[in-house]
Amino acid sequence: MKSLGLANNNNKNRKKRILMVDDETDVNYTFETVLEENGFIVDSFDNAVLALNNFRADLYDLVLLDIKMPEMDGFKLYEKMRKIDSKFNVCFLTASEMFYEQYRPVYSIMKGEDYAVIQKPIKNEDFIKQVNKMLEFHK
Repeated sequence: MKSLGLANNNNKNRKKRILMVDDETDVNYTFETVLEENGFIVDSFDNAVLALNNFRADLYDLVLLDIKMPEMDGFKLYEKMRKIDSKFNVCFLTASEMFYEQYRPVYSIMKGEDYAVIQKPIKNEDFIKQVNKMLEFHK
């Protein structure tokens, strides 16, 4: 886990800040490393409750949330984070083959929200393309 720093949202040339939350430590570490190697500032947590306790408004450009986590699933975490900050972009991560069917009722709750879903495992290049796409789409 990394410590949080302050972002200057007034600087358009600043590096994009991403929050990564995945209970699988090796997945979390791999994504964090790939993101940092591609120029992003990353705060990562392997515990949803700890991530929520450290979440701050106006800090993140993108939040990456694993859907299935033990203490709190990614959707519940997202709902709680939205009460703190209504402006961040979100991308959900899942290893489930049937993620759409399983989580369709939750997606219907998010009508009008922009979000993406990335299925794990994913090649590093494809992961970075997806992240950049989310950030570009939501400038």
